[in-house]
Amino acid sequence: MKGRNLCQQKAASDFKRHPVVRYTILFLEPGAEGCFMSDADQFLHHVTIVLHRPRLPENIGAAARAARNMGISRLVLVEPEDYDLTRILRMATHAAVDVVENLEVFSDLRTALRPFGYVVGATARLGGERQEVRTPREMAAKLIPICANNEVALLFGPEDRGLANADLRLCHALVTIPSSAFSSLNLAQAVMILCYELFLAGRQECPQSFVPKLANRRELDAMYEHLKEVFIKINFINPENPDFWMRSIRRFLSRIGLQARDVKVIRGICRQIDWYREKCRDEAETGKR
Repeated sequence: MKGRNLCQQKAASDFKRHPVVRYTILFLEPGAEGCFMSDADQFLHHVTIVLHRPRLPENIGAAARAARNMGISRLVLVEPEDYDLTRILRMATHAAVDVVENLEVFSDLRTALRPFGYVVGATARLGGERQEVRTPREMAAKLIPICANNEVALLFGPEDRGLANADLRLCHALVTIPSSAFSSLNLAQAVMILCYELFLAGRQECPQSFVPKLANRRELDAMYEHLKEVFIKINFINPENPDFWMRSIRRFLSRIGLQARDVKVIRGICRQIDWYREKCRDEAETGKR
């Protein structure tokens, strides 16, 4: 086989007790070890699992364990229904204790997502606002260059109903796990599949396309609110249901990948439009007098 054979081997007595777990054999191309052990692990530190309204402590613990197995150690909970730490730790096991001990809990999803430059929402349902979705493998390949300079959140909804449409509007992209006619994955299983694909994708090739630091969720939300206010004032969108009409704007700008300076430019344009509108109105009122 091409490449070097790297073998981590325990004592023979250990191997007899655990014939599979105790041997790890990796076949790497010459010179690829540095990429395997450092670059991929480094990018995974920029990934956070966000569980929105998880119902069962056991599912939280199992999700923490799944993420930790794949090198992801950051977990965020939003409005958990039952935050029983004993039950969470029982499922997380000792291997993921650090994940549980360092997890953050928020009472609002928008606030929880503020630090992230890229948010991926997991959904089982398609259609409606869920038109553009990727498979876990496709999404993992897309996220690798993004993670180099940005904080990325993998967002999962409640076990019984998943993410609502309002939650999806906070996402830059959507991912769905293909399945057979019967689709009913446990929350931890879904977390494991996405984390596994990220883990593998990070070890494929070292060269990656460059993605700059993107605007975070807080900056984007402020920009979208500003755009909505201005669009209503100039009658660009229907004031009766502005969020519905803003969906296309959000999708369009999410595909671009805005940086913080881009957000400032857009908000500057909004302020200028608002100023000119007020100026024209004042001039019109002055002319009537």
